[in-house]
Amino acid sequence: MFERFSREARGAVTGAQQVARDTATRTIDTRHILVALAEGASPAATALRTAGVDIHQFTATLRSELMSAAIDPEALAGLGIDLAAVRERTDATFGSGALDRVGHSPRHIPFTRDAKKALELALREAIRLRQKSIDGRHLLLGILDIECPGRDALTARDVDLHELRRALEDLNATGSQSA
Repeated sequence: MFERFSREARGAVTGAQQVARDTATRTIDTRHILVALAEGASPAATALRTAGVDIHQFTATLRSELMSAAIDPEALAGLGIDLAAVRERTDATFGSGALDRVGHSPRHIPFTRDAKKALELALREAIRLRQKSIDGRHLLLGILDIECPGRDALTARDVDLHELRRALEDLNATGSQSA
């Protein structure tokens, strides 16, 4: 399947891996793919804007949520550890944001089941739209096709999923064909 991925789609997959590293998460789910698509200069990002998404705010919020999930302040507090105090002392000793840089590894980060399913559905979307390759629009359509954290992030921000789907399909109809 990956041989059918366009340069843009491959960039989104590697971008999702970088988002996971940046947020110190151990797996890649559909939110990581969504951030990578939104941050790229791609038709998928254009469709998100068309659907009313403030890309900068959306990706900053998602990155923050992903990072918060990686370090659970409440669990640490239960052990008597004040994460805010630890951050403050770490920043003072090692520089601003030092704690956030911990754990960044070049190792392979696995995809969750929902992310794998979204990638599979991207292939189905490309076939349905009669396209030879899978691009970022298809990846985003794949995310819209299943219940997953990426889709939930969009609905939590009142993104009209039908309008987003229409914007993605309109990009296809206006001649932005994949090679």
